[in-house]
Amino acid sequence: MILGASPEAFVWRVPSRRRHDHKKTMLCRFHTPTNNGNDGAFPSKKPKQASGYQTPSRINPIMLNIKKSMNLVAIVMALQIGSAHTPVCAGEAASTTVLNTVAFGACAAQTKPQTIWDAIVATDPDLFLFIGDNIYGDTEDPSVLKRKYAQLAAKPGYQNLLKTCPLLSTWDDHDYGKNDGGEEYVMREESAEIFLDFFNVPQDSPRRSRAGIYGAQTFGEAGKRVQVILLDTRYFRSSPMVKNTISKQEKRKNNLVGWYVPTTNTDTTILGAEQWAWLEKQLEEDADVRIIASSIQVVSQEKGMECWGNFPHERKRLFDLIQTTKANGVVFISGDVHFSEISVDTTGPYPLYDFTSSGMTHSGKAWSRAVNSLRVGNAYSGLNFGLISMDWANQSLTLESKSAEGETVIKNDLLLSDLMVK
Repeated sequence: MILGASPEAFVWRVPSRRRHDHKKTMLCRFHTPTNNGNDGAFPSKKPKQASGYQTPSRINPIMLNIKKSMNLVAIVMALQIGSAHTPVCAGEAASTTVLNTVAFGACAAQTKPQTIWDAIVATDPDLFLFIGDNIYGDTEDPSVLKRKYAQLAAKPGYQNLLKTCPLLSTWDDHDYGKNDGGEEYVMREESAEIFLDFFNVPQDSPRRSRAGIYGAQTFGEAGKRVQVILLDTRYFRSSPMVKNTISKQEKRKNNLVGWYVPTTNTDTTILGAEQWAWLEKQLEEDADVRIIASSIQVVSQEKGMECWGNFPHERKRLFDLIQTTKANGVVFISGDVHFSEISVDTTGPYPLYDFTSSGMTHSGKAWSRAVNSLRVGNAYSGLNFGLISMDWANQSLTLESKSAEGETVIKNDLLLSDLMVK
């Protein structure tokens, strides 16, 4: 698209990369924002031909506003690379594409090397879910936030992913704009618009017609239907959270990170009334597998870090909602904590698994050692990403945490028959 041209939207069928089915196609939309200095920061990604994803080289207008103090070589490289624009499936409409593998990741600092994308692309995923701290924005200046997204867009590995598969996303605190932030963040409306623009959410998507950035997408046919639910755990979350006042010595003794403790105020919320009502409707839809992306951990609740356990009434409401809607096949995915683990809660309608993968560019051993009595197996503290594989013939799932080199470091197999409301 020539800069200054009128906006347009494209819808075309992109051949799937699954080697066993070259005829499979995926309906995707690529939206070209207007060139108004803000939306124009993220130019369109339009294919040269129908044979697959193409990433054109073009000047990215946001780079023209980069601070003069930036290194000249970095500016020139960014201008040459341009912004690989994100392919996403159109709106919240159902797609007939059958998913066999879904990769996901969290915590990717734009200032650090991002070589892990090579290992992700090597798994040949049908879909990638970016589930929070996709950049480290931490600002109340929209121009700074856009500039940091531009740094992500310029990463060669990220551009390569966009040629490989569609991407859906939600945020956590740092890309939201404030560490541990919630409803009090003064720039939440602007941040949401910047987020939706960068990840190329179509202008007619329901995600743009309501507060926050939550959304959902369903893939596949009956018997192979995957519902992806992207929760927004920031925009509506009550603040402040209750801080833990015990001493450092007590935290070490009890193997806690120990920043927060559960609130007793049942008027507080994580999702907010509107998102709760939306989620109930989503869970009433037919699906065989439901991947619910929560930026913060859902099941693990003892560490004293951010988690649903800091709002125990909201955590219970979530589990009860799965029960009352008879929503089978739920698997939570989460990030935030800079290590990987799988946790399971058996007090709900069926075993509820929370597959945490966090730390695409940085990770921490200390937090991985914190107490979690609901952990299945061991934690992994190296750089990692998650992979969910659906074996439709055997009606099973495989959860794998993989290292930056692509090695499987955590693995758990689940039967879909075990993920059903009794």
